[in-house]
Amino acid sequence: MTTNNAPSSAAGPRHSVQLDSVEALRLLGSVSLGRIVFTQHALPTIRPVNHILDNGDIVIRTHEGSTLTSHTRHANGSGVVVAYEADAIDPDTHLGWSVVVTGYARLITDPHELTRYQALLHPWVTHVMDDAIRIRPDLVTGIRLTAADEPIGA
Repeated sequence: MTTNNAPSSAAGPRHSVQLDSVEALRLLGSVSLGRIVFTQHALPTIRPVNHILDNGDIVIRTHEGSTLTSHTRHANGSGVVVAYEADAIDPDTHLGWSVVVTGYARLITDPHELTRYQALLHPWVTHVMDDAIRIRPDLVTGIRLTAADEPIGA
């Protein structure tokens, strides 16, 4: 079986327009699925997760046995460096946006906060997710892909 990964005829040249951090975080908050990047056995690891954006921080749920939970539980006070990426790119037109946030992930230990996030954020998997992790963005970058014939900034 062969797959054809050739661009569709609707996809033409694109502009890549840089987003400011406010717009990038607004877009990230408009979707519920992203990918967290962290280190496991000295190698980069990526996991798809659902999230919420709360007061500028990204919050995800996790479980006790996860590598990320373990890393954040045993980290010093500053947390664990992670990257978080979310996007919305149309597969046919290749138009959309992508946002990458780099920052420190910390385990949420306050019982009231944890209860609040358990009510707000429902994991997509059936695994029991008793923990939550907050990512405080230190570096926020994003791009918007627009058609080359579209005015930049539209």
